[in-house]
Amino acid sequence: MFFFKATPLWKQMLWGILLGLTVGLILSPHAGAVVKEETANIIAEWLALPGGVFLALIKMIILPLIIASITLAIADSKNLDALKTKGTWIGLYFVGTTTIAVMIGILLSGLIEPGQYIDPALVLTEEALANRNTMPDFGSDRPNLPSLLLGLLPDNPAKAMVEYSMLQIVIASIITGIALLSLPDSRSKPIIDLLQAALDVAMRIVFWVMKLAPMAVFGFLAHLAVQMGPDTLIAMSAYIGTVIAGLLCMLVLYMVILFFAAHRNPFDFFKKIREAQILAFSTSSSAATMPISLKVAEEKLDISPETAGFIIPLGTTINMDGTAVYQIIAALFLAQVFGVDLTFMQIALLSVTIIGASIGSPGSPGVGLVILSGVLASIGITAGGIAMILAVDRILDMCRTVINVTGDLTAAAVMDKWLQHDRHNSDSPV
Repeated sequence: MFFFKATPLWKQMLWGILLGLTVGLILSPHAGAVVKEETANIIAEWLALPGGVFLALIKMIILPLIIASITLAIADSKNLDALKTKGTWIGLYFVGTTTIAVMIGILLSGLIEPGQYIDPALVLTEEALANRNTMPDFGSDRPNLPSLLLGLLPDNPAKAMVEYSMLQIVIASIITGIALLSLPDSRSKPIIDLLQAALDVAMRIVFWVMKLAPMAVFGFLAHLAVQMGPDTLIAMSAYIGTVIAGLLCMLVLYMVILFFAAHRNPFDFFKKIREAQILAFSTSSSAATMPISLKVAEEKLDISPETAGFIIPLGTTINMDGTAVYQIIAALFLAQVFGVDLTFMQIALLSVTIIGASIGSPGSPGVGLVILSGVLASIGITAGGIAMILAVDRILDMCRTVINVTGDLTAAAVMDKWLQHDRHNSDSPV
């Protein structure tokens, strides 16, 4: 017991990963388990229980945490012009890195062509095989741009909270923060104090919940190992390898950005954020990792609470570089399998769709697959394609969540550096 108390959290979670995989493989029917498949599945469900409790508790406090963090970060800025500058820069940064992520995915899909390694007869019906070369229908029945933009506004905040419409919640928090910023201090102070108290309560619950993290990690990985067979991984290895290569390219891009834009040592940076990365890998949830990302940003990266409180929750909602890489590669992979030849304009439209879809997607496990189903429908690929990649989605979800979280922390470091530079210049004598 003393060993675990004295062991850093990231090491406890690593032990959870190793032990979870070991126990899962021992129980897995794909590896000649000592128990029946039905019994192994029941045991796996019980092992995953701490992870379910962990996610439920995080989900309980994630909304007040996001609302309080963003609203306070804006209200505490005390400068509307500086806020406009910050918002413009971070918006351009997020869109820029997501666009690069999509371009990396397109390049790797064209170079490796993972779809050529899959026998279409294994995944397509006879009718689908006969119509493989039918061009997709980019229909005009999709919502128009004005309707999509209008849908971003939270006309019913309570409904947005019930449905976990994260982008609407973020926008409502930004509007509230700007309104508080425009009020005299005497009028805004009671609300700010209330939000600060809510944030303190949420972070206290996070402190308690994080004690469950190693057990949650163990349960998640044990459950995954029981369900995942080696045959599936081998059959889809080209696709898995392409996605992971794209995610590694994004990791290299972050290293370059950290070195040149944030003036930080990338290796030291990654060492400091490993707790957040391990938790992201284990839970497949950016939202579940957000509290520890905030803690890491402030305590280990020395990023100002104002910047971290604004960038991290915002990035959890709209900065999904790992998801963008995964979605474009998955879409092009399935297009190759289904024999769908996309023109340059269709790939461009697909890219824009993915960039837009990745913005505002909830940071929860499996959400990327749900969004991908809508993207695939736009290029004429049916649910059979989703079923094909479903078997390996969880492991890729874990990997892309690490990139999403790393991207948020990288953005926070870059913005903190730029804002410190701006504050220094504004404080300098003329």
